[in-house]
Amino acid sequence: MSKLNILEFPDSRLTKVASAVDIFDEALKTLVQDMTETMYSANGIGLAATQVNVHKRLLVLDVSENRDQPRVYINPQILSSEGEQIHEEGCLSVPGIYANVKRAEKITIKAQDADGNSFEERAQGLHAVCIQHEMDHLIGRLFVDYLSPLKRNMVKKKLEKQRKVAAKEAEEHLVI
Repeated sequence: MSKLNILEFPDSRLTKVASAVDIFDEALKTLVQDMTETMYSANGIGLAATQVNVHKRLLVLDVSENRDQPRVYINPQILSSEGEQIHEEGCLSVPGIYANVKRAEKITIKAQDADGNSFEERAQGLHAVCIQHEMDHLIGRLFVDYLSPLKRNMVKKKLEKQRKVAAKEAEEHLVI
């Protein structure tokens, strides 16, 4: 297994719409393992393939308390939704930024596992939020897209400043 590079906003590759997975082979299973490892090492609870520059309809998540119940959803579709909730969301592709987003409280989802087997599942609360958040990535949407243009621009500037500071600190600590 290997850790993958996570794209960060405003990288235009994050806006690419993912295509359906139609080949369920060992390469797909390796990708699922690598994405899961990447999610855990980044302290995330979900990761969509789009975030690692693989534009396939695939996401992994683990919202369990002990972070020991990884789930995979391939070609996910929301069959029904009900209610609404506002939840503070963050994103591995938008590090250090959090905002309230309105989503469905309960959803029924249809997806496939890494072997191509179809399943349906009901999710609610954080689990439902996470699935909806990751599914947004598959259509090229980030949670910051729910913000006003002014707030989105502020997020972009803040991230650019963070990257400059990090680059400067890294440069200052070079040892030869």
